[in-house]
Amino acid sequence: MEYNEEELLAKANKPQEIASQLHSYYKGKIAVTPKCRVKDLRDFDVWYSPGVASPCMDIVKNPEKVYELTCKWNTVAVISDGTRVLGLGDIGPHAALPVMEGKALIYKYLGGVDAFPICLDTKDPDKFIETVLLLHPSFGGINLEDIAQPKCFDILDRLRKESPIPVWHDDQQGTATVTLAGLVNALKVVDKKIEDVKIVFMGAGASNIRISDIIFRAGADAKKCIMYDSKGPLHKNRTDINDNPSLKEKSNICRISNEMCFDGPIDEALRGADVLIALSKPGPDSVKSQWISKMAKDSIVFVCANPVPEIWPWEAKKAGARIVATGRSDFPNQVNNSLGFPGIFRGVLDVRAKTITDEMCIAAAMELAKTAEDKGLSEDYIIPAMDEWEVFPREAAAVGTKAIEQGIAEKILTWEELYKTAESIISKARQETKMLTEEGFIGKNSC
Repeated sequence: MEYNEEELLAKANKPQEIASQLHSYYKGKIAVTPKCRVKDLRDFDVWYSPGVASPCMDIVKNPEKVYELTCKWNTVAVISDGTRVLGLGDIGPHAALPVMEGKALIYKYLGGVDAFPICLDTKDPDKFIETVLLLHPSFGGINLEDIAQPKCFDILDRLRKESPIPVWHDDQQGTATVTLAGLVNALKVVDKKIEDVKIVFMGAGASNIRISDIIFRAGADAKKCIMYDSKGPLHKNRTDINDNPSLKEKSNICRISNEMCFDGPIDEALRGADVLIALSKPGPDSVKSQWISKMAKDSIVFVCANPVPEIWPWEAKKAGARIVATGRSDFPNQVNNSLGFPGIFRGVLDVRAKTITDEMCIAAAMELAKTAEDKGLSEDYIIPAMDEWEVFPREAAAVGTKAIEQGIAEKILTWEELYKTAESIISKARQETKMLTEEGFIGKNSC
């Protein structure tokens, strides 16, 4: 594939150039609109007082009826403290709000899920957890977003144990799910088995740590794999990590990976490696061409830093990589969280799952991979694009089915019933947006 760097850079910069103007024009991206019939003000006798007392008392008698009589069944809170927003860092809760709104928009359009952004004005993990637990009666699920490590690990672990509704951290579980899907198909294209490959992980943040965990659970041999942080490779002799109780996730990687305690530079670790998964510093020169040239034949390179990958795809290809994936939509093989969370939460909500397990994430990844495989895999097509909307009901059905198998679902449905339910809800959400736009209720801007 031919690439024109100037055109690609101009295209990549365009969204940022017009974003503030469009956000100002629309005054935000989501709104609350009624879904019940209102012929005249007499209807409020039913929807509010005195009629509303009836569903209230129904819920008092049977608390589970809250899922039948309110919006809880389909509502997710997107919650952040603004301490690690995109590649912008700790920009605070106010500045994080546009990102959380965007996430809510994607939830609705791709998953038919009503999501609401909530940014908390605290950096204290205990206060954060307490607040989320206090909010749970209003929501069917919680999406944690853009929280700095290492506290993001503890927040997720504690909330998964303590919350009566499912809690998910998209920067960890979502990134891991979509990356696994891409890797599964990339390995099919190059005819290699996951248990045989050597993987080098560049970057030891929340995303890559969870990616490695899911990939190991899916069959990769951790002993053959090496992860790098800013100080070098992780291994069992890294006392700066192992002696620090707050770095238990990193310490676990030290314990299970890099069996030979390799302590050299990353270019030497990549010698003969089959896969590079980089979620590190934006490039385009964070990964060197000469590093990739040392990798094994038919190497696979995931360079997913945003907004610029650690190396341009064409440079990685010139250096010998057979398959290259990035986080950008203007290159083939975009690894994008938006392929995961809308469909996953659709399935979670439709079976009223109590939590979101790693097995459910792997089930979603395998269905995502199979969706692409059904269309025909190639070096430039290892994962579906976001506009292939059939991905989302398929993911929902796979996730719901796995939750039922694991005994953590309140509603029991067949795969076909789950698929049809998800397809109907998602289709309606997309049609509503189209209708509101065509009828002029969503205004048009000149950008």
